[in-house]
Amino acid sequence: MRTLFGTFISIGLVAASTGLSAEVGGARLKDIAALQGPASMPAVGYGLVVGLNKTGDRKQTIFSAQTLASMLERFGVAVSPNLMKVENIAAVVVTAEIGPYTQNGGRIDVVASSIGDARSLQGGTLLPTPLRGPDGGVMALAQGPLSIGGFGAGGGGNSVAVNHLTVGRVPRGALVQAARPASLAGLETLVLALYEPDFASASRVAAAINMELGADAAHAADAGSVRVQVPAAYKNNLAELVARLEPLSVNVDAAARVVINERTGTVVMGGAVRLTAAAVAHGALSVRIQTQFNVSQPLPYTRGDTTVTPDTNIDVQEGDAKLVRLEPGTTLADVVSALNALGATPRDIIAILQALRAAGALHAEIVVL
Repeated sequence: MRTLFGTFISIGLVAASTGLSAEVGGARLKDIAALQGPASMPAVGYGLVVGLNKTGDRKQTIFSAQTLASMLERFGVAVSPNLMKVENIAAVVVTAEIGPYTQNGGRIDVVASSIGDARSLQGGTLLPTPLRGPDGGVMALAQGPLSIGGFGAGGGGNSVAVNHLTVGRVPRGALVQAARPASLAGLETLVLALYEPDFASASRVAAAINMELGADAAHAADAGSVRVQVPAAYKNNLAELVARLEPLSVNVDAAARVVINERTGTVVMGGAVRLTAAAVAHGALSVRIQTQFNVSQPLPYTRGDTTVTPDTNIDVQEGDAKLVRLEPGTTLADVVSALNALGATPRDIIAILQALRAAGALHAEIVVL
């Protein structure tokens, strides 16, 4: 729900809205856990973006001009970097993530971020840029037009910008050159790693797998992993086994957590948030001080002096405070209704939640971003 002063987001999950449980029903196994083993590999490269409309790196960013001079030299054009004065290029760092099962010839998204003093990458094209893995080997080759998801314009010392203009994305802009071999063949046990480690969730994942494959097929090793014994029928076809397990529905136990972003005034509360008995009062105290200068001038042809007399007015106003009582076991919906009844803004809600946590009435972890 949106208030006049900012954004207040409340997430009441299916089970929480009934007031019976804090579980999230129907989450797919593939959405809450991943197969432990081969992981994605980060790749990074250094390149140039060209075609900018005088919004690129300026003269003080010397490495972009040096890069352009080196590239032109390979094409048989010898130009000294010191003699260059171009504003339509920008030096960027290109990053990507290569999945464990991405094959040679596959395409992945890349992100280009300016490292100079370019004002915008709008309309630019990334020149072919090799992306290297942690071992220094070339993993992919990236190029293509940038999409920055915004725009900027200006003139005469005035400018306007929408969204961030110095970071752009090239969808499917990198061609994988050296994929890592990743095979599941020969494994006798699969390990599923939970994205949010929790003992209750791990136990429910193991129970769901046992219902699908048979008793004792899986067990929770700890809060973050579940071990699955590979049935004899899938010894040579583990991909089919993983495909069979991924759609399984699991009731995940949701953690009681409140996430606060004070910079944007956003509050997100999970469906498992509960309160004990508490009373919340909300009021506003404002002090306004106004100073008005009164000028007194002498009559014409007199020797009097012009004097300035300050006149200060102090106005103190206190809003009507409202007291809302929260009963034991109050649910998320009750909290939202009570805070809105107080007319609280997101900034006020942040202070109220922190005060409830300090008073021991809010049973949830508060995460401040």
